[in-house]
Amino acid sequence: MTLTLTGLLILLIVAGVCGAIGRAISGGTGGGFFVSIAIGFVGALLGTFIAARMHLPELLTVAVDGRGFPIVWSIIGAALFVALVHLVSGGGGRRLRSY
Repeated sequence: MTLTLTGLLILLIVAGVCGAIGRAISGGTGGGFFVSIAIGFVGALLGTFIAARMHLPELLTVAVDGRGFPIVWSIIGAALFVALVHLVSGGGGRRLRSY
């Protein structure tokens, strides 16, 4: 099965929006929309893996060129991934400086 250019662009936009929502839920990270796209795809992989292990159904799947993209599990997986990155990297939050 091939993926058309239009389908790829739609898939990238959907992954970016899911990644941005996941980043917002877990405290955000630096970067822009390209980082959100990457986090959205990683979140989709992580979220569907966890859902499959827990025998949970796929919720709100969007079909793009015959391929499904799990919206809910992508957002949950992205939030978990960003939280894990924050945990491993020491938080990365904003610190107040006094001059």
